[in-house]
Parts: sequence; C-alpha cells; structure tokens
Amino acid sequence: MSSSTVAPRVSPELRAAIYHFAVFGSTGVSSVYFGIWLANRGIGPDEIGIINAAPLLLMLLLNQLVGRIADRMPDWRGVIIVLSLIAGAVPIGLFFVSGFWGILLVWVLSIMPAFALVPVVDAATLRMTQRRGTDFSTVRAWGTVGFMVTTFISGPLIAWLGDGAFVPLFVAFALLRALLAFQLPQFRAGEGQTKSATKGARRLREVLKPWFLLTLAGVAILYSTHAVISAFGALLWKEQGISEGLIGPLVATMAAAEAVMMFVWSRLKLRVSARHLILFACLVAAFRWTAMAFSPPVWVLFCLQMLHSVTFAMGYLGGIYFLANWTSDEIAAEAQGFSYVLQQAMSVLIILGMGWLVAAFGPMAWLFVGAFSVLGALCVALSLKLQPKSAHAVAPDEIVASDPTP
Repeated sequence: MSSSTVAPRVSPELRAAIYHFAVFGSTGVSSVYFGIWLANRGIGPDEIGIINAAPLLLMLLLNQLVGRIADRMPDWRGVIIVLSLIAGAVPIGLFFVSGFWGILLVWVLSIMPAFALVPVVDAATLRMTQRRGTDFSTVRAWGTVGFMVTTFISGPLIAWLGDGAFVPLFVAFALLRALLAFQLPQFRAGEGQTKSATKGARRLREVLKPWFLLTLAGVAILYSTHAVISAFGALLWKEQGISEGLIGPLVATMAAAEAVMMFVWSRLKLRVSARHLILFACLVAAFRWTAMAFSPPVWVLFCLQMLHSVTFAMGYLGGIYFLANWTSDEIAAEAQGFSYVLQQAMSVLIILGMGWLVAAFGPMAWLFVGAFSVLGALCVALSLKLQPKSAHAVAPDEIVASDPTP
C-alpha cells in the first residue's frame, strides 16, 4: 500500500501517528517481559546486560550512516520502510534459538534496524509538522500510547498464557510495524506541504562546538538512565516481590504519564528554553532513580513512574527541538542520528555497568543511576555557560509550548 492509495481524509499526521503507535508498541512488549524471559532461560544479570547493550553498541557504528543515507534520499519514507521490513522478519528467529549466544545473535539483528529507524522517523515527522503548522508532540504521543497499551496488556496476558507467549507476541508486533510502514506519508513534500528552505546548519560540523556537544551529552545521559527500566526494571521489581501482573501496569503508568504530557504540551502556552527543560528533567530524574533504590511500596512506585512525564517527555521534547532549532532539513536525520549515537553510547555504558551493579548491590544500584542523572544536569548547565553570545544569531534556543517551531 503506497501513501497515494490512502484516502485523502487520512491526514499525514494521522498516518505518522499510527506508525508511531506500532513502533513503540513493539518496544512495550519487550520492556515488560524480556528480562524475565531471559532469566527463565538461565541467563544471569551480567549476560542480560550484554544482550540489551549489544544492539546499542553496534548501532554506534551505523546510526549516523543510516541518517546520512536517509537525508540524501528523495524522502525519508523509503529508508523507514526498509528498516521496518528487516526489523519485522528477523525476530521470527527467536522461535528457533536457545541459550545465550543464539538469543544474542537474533536479538541484535532484530533490534538494530528497529533502533535505527527511530531517529529517522522522529526527524521526518518533526520537519513535516513544522512545514504544515501542526503539532509534533501530539503525533509522537501516539507512540507513547502504543507503548502504554502493549505494556498494560502484555504483562497480564503473558502471566495468564505463560512464558511461551512472549515470543509470539513480540513477533506479531514487529510484523505489524513492518506492515504499517507502507501507509506512511511522503514527509518532504506530501499533500498540503511545499518544499521550503529551513534555517540552521547545513553541515553537522558547523554546530559541533563544545557547548552544543555538552547539551547532547546531557540528553544522552538522561536518555540512558531510562534504558535501565527496559533492561532491569521488571527483574528488580519481581525480586522485590511485585507480581508479574502488576509489572505491566507499572510500566504502562510511566507511558501514560508521558502520553499526557505529549498531548497537553501544545496547550501549556509556556515559553521555555530547550536546555532549561532538559536540565529540569535531569534533576527530577535524579530524585526518581534515587527513590527507586529504597524498594518503595507499590503505590510509591506508581507515583515515581508518573514522573516519567517530566524525566522522559520533557527531556525528549527539549532535546529534539534543540536539534531542530540549530540544524536544517539537509541534515535532519543525520543530526538526530548523531544524538542517538551519543544516547546509545551512554546506554551501553549504563546497561553494562548496571548488570554488574545489580548483581553486587541489588536495588541499591539505582543510586548510581541517580548520580548519573546529576552529571547530565551539570553538562547542560555548563553548556549554557559556555555558549558564546554571538551564537544566538544562528538560531534560537527557545521553544514555545503553543507553537514549538523555531
């Protein structure tokens, strides 16, 4: 199905929202049960850390290249479709492997293309909504809704059907994501759009200054602390005595909080610096992860999960608009890919380290994650201090909640 065959009444924003739903829905399934599924197969915390970190490590070599290729294509849509097809077919191999090495191989080949398409679709959707005068955060919110729905359903469903239901459920969502990629719109010049030049750097090296890189480092640190939830959250909560039936709702709660923030963002009518938004998110994250270390009761965990609206949603919006403000369409996917490389590098470090820390300290390992969040805040604060005043002439650093385009 090509985008031209979709009924005109289905807007480009709706088609992009549907795809985002499927992309993050697939992530939701793995977030709830993958760590437990691995542990049930005799794979220890250190090996779980390796399996979760390996795709991130390999993507360090490929992510920016994928973004560069996507930017040079007539439209970002083609690259997204190819990556979706690969990420949909490879997970079928999970039916035929067992043991650490077999699972590691299939998981890496499944997750790499799934990770690679995210910065491309983020950059493509943001630029499309900016041209059309619509709201990116509302479109992206449907990805969070997809994550929320699958996490809320998959936990109880797997608890009811048994351990063997995880792989079929994960594969089903991977194939659905591949199918829905074909209904995506043309992002560069689809209906209701006109090609237009955008302000900002046309080459990545034009903005790779210390103050710019420090902000991306802060975003990367903040992002990486959330990767711990996917890799170890369910496992640590189970060890704390929380039932598998509650783990899904716990993960879904943070997704719901994120979705609410995405949906209401354009209605807040705030004028806020992108970097101050990231800084605030880092500080709230430090509190959130530190509180996790003390194995709080379930009701407190639900409250902490609601802080995801700040620690992830606000931090994510701050980061993506910071990049969009300072770069042009010509390097949109490449710049976003570069940011993702940093995020993945930090995620590799913290996931590998967390595997050892969990084995040594159990839930108290969250204290290290909290300290890492403080480091992210310091990076952003230093960026604000180091930026030359003359750089303000290049592009603004302010985003406006009611109209977040630069």
